[in-house]
Amino acid sequence: MDFLPELASTLLAQMQKPTLAFLIGGMLLAAMSSRLDLPEPVYKLVVMLLLLKVGMSAGISVREAELVALAVPGALAVIAGISIVLLGRMTLVRLRGVSEMDGMATAGLFGAVSASTLAAGMAMLDDVGIAYEGFIGALYPFMDVAALLTAIIMARMAAERRAARGDVAQGGVVAIVGGSGGGQGPIVDWGMIRSILMDTIRSPAISALLLGLGLGLFARPDSVFEGFYEPLFRGLLSILMLMMGFEAWNRLGELRRVAHVYVFYGLFAPLVHGLIGLGMGLIAHELTGFSLGGVVLMAVMAASSSDISGPPTLRGALPEANPSSYIATSTGLGTPVAILSIPLWIALAEAFIGG
Repeated sequence: MDFLPELASTLLAQMQKPTLAFLIGGMLLAAMSSRLDLPEPVYKLVVMLLLLKVGMSAGISVREAELVALAVPGALAVIAGISIVLLGRMTLVRLRGVSEMDGMATAGLFGAVSASTLAAGMAMLDDVGIAYEGFIGALYPFMDVAALLTAIIMARMAAERRAARGDVAQGGVVAIVGGSGGGQGPIVDWGMIRSILMDTIRSPAISALLLGLGLGLFARPDSVFEGFYEPLFRGLLSILMLMMGFEAWNRLGELRRVAHVYVFYGLFAPLVHGLIGLGMGLIAHELTGFSLGGVVLMAVMAASSSDISGPPTLRGALPEANPSSYIATSTGLGTPVAILSIPLWIALAEAFIGG
């Protein structure tokens, strides 16, 4: 019985931290139709600097990390990303009013990772003095790429199956992805997978993160990291959270044009996905001694939905999908829910592991 009051106390305390306060402040200003704005080039610069910082921090830590300590959480991050997409395939896609293409795009976006939400989680752990592995930022691409690839491949294969059934019904010739199927259905086009993978890696978010990771691994950026990126981190994050609050509120209007089921998904999917990530983190804790902070950040990554790398990747790979469905659901509901739920993951991790 003591758990619930402690959880409520933790949630209330975290709501007062700068990260969540700026997010909520942005939503309130947007609700009042404020004209406050951040130029797009400045917004992109803020995001790039944050990701470079996260990447360099991860790279510096990976240099000193044991292979098993990194490999096990990395493999579990992949499993979490794929599991979230498969869960979306079994739930959201089957609901009335949701097309398979739109549903898979939404599931892919929610399985991918929000760099800003990850950065917010790190800042909140720092605020309460909870340590975490420095290589956590290196796990971002594992979950992100796995989820996007799974969603896109499943969506494209489903589209090919529908096209094949249509051609058969009309007495036409069935075009199979990757070659002739011999009546056994579509096979995987590895060229398409390679293209999707390269598009994902070349996206601004993943590129900046991987660049920072490479610099941290193979260079010695410690002086510029400590003298420039580390001091700026919290200030830049507060600006990003403020603008994300604006974006989240403004995107809510777009949900009126799609099925109401997306509202339900945007509100509750981050919590379910976070539990998946929490479970994976606890497995890593048992196998490798993964820290309490690491468990929290695994849940944060799973609860988040991509707001930078995912949308352009999905636009290019699944042009038939309606952006109002997956982007509005993610940015308008999924992202604020994921950030606001960070205190929940802290409380649950402490309950399971002990603070």
